Amino acid sequence: MMGKEEEIARIARRLDKMVTKKSAEGAMDLLRELKAMPVTLHLLQSTRVGMSVNALRKQSSDEEVVTLAKSLIKSWKKLLDASDAKARERRRGGSLPTSSSKEASEAQDPSRKRPELPRMPSTPRITTFPPVPVTCDAVRTKCREMLTAALQTDHDHVAIGADCECLAGQIEECIFRDVGNTDMKYKNRVRSRLSNLKDAKNPGLRRKVLCGAITPQQIAVMTSEEMASDELKEIRKAMTKEAIREHQMARTGGTQTDLFTCGKCRKKNCTYTQVQTRSSDEPMTTFVVCNECGNRWKFC
Repeated sequence: MMGKEEEIARIARRLDKMVTKKSAEGAMDLLRELKAMPVTLHLLQSTRVGMSVNALRKQSSDEEVVTLAKSLIKSWKKLLDASDAKARERRRGGSLPTSSSKEASEAQDPSRKRPELPRMPSTPRITTFPPVPVTCDAVRTKCREMLTAALQTDHDHVAIGADCECLAGQIEECIFRDVGNTDMKYKNRVRSRLSNLKDAKNPGLRRKVLCGAITPQQIAVMTSEEMASDELKEIRKAMTKEAIREHQMARTGGTQTDLFTCGKCRKKNCTYTQVQTRSSDEPMTTFVVCNECGNRWKFC
């Protein structure tokens, strides 16, 4: 198993280098090697080869590479779906058949009876999330389904080996507990999570949630600013600095007066400047800013 795991990890590293260099030369040979290997869910989770193949699929312009990569991801997704189905069966009481089969075996051969020993809990999946509380509320059920679909965007969950259904249930449960009901505030909260998790320009947020770097408790209460991509955060930061600079210039570069009345707050605490924006024989343009509420206007 270790030899196979090392081989898949080696292929994943080579695919990552191709993505970094933006060159798919030799990718078909590597993908064919993966196609011929009997890959298990354990190998997918330990090597993260799915993420490497998915990244190559998104970047490559070669139709053969894209088609083969999609075929691999689709086959690996079936492994994850099968594992999820088995886990759900176990949660529904799948241990009963095991007990009956054991009793039948002991009835056939009494010598097989042994003293009962403490059992270690089975771990069918690498999952850190507790069981999701069941809900019969139609609104909550629909929100869980939509969150599951958002987490499955771009198939990153296949590479990571995350249980999107369980994770979506945990996120919805945290939102419901924080809000307390399914009113408009609850729906807006869910809606903002959906748009950010599906945002093609912000895949990092979704991957952090799938990997557990951002917990369901955290994503349930994060603001739009906190969920935004690093690029958008930088743009907002620059716009804030520019607004502060303009506000400071208006306060320091103008003349304070009480001759003008703000149309917004009706106060007369204003600062104005006059600039010749048209030809010299035309009157100057007066720019006014309210020192109370920041409202701005101009007139000639």
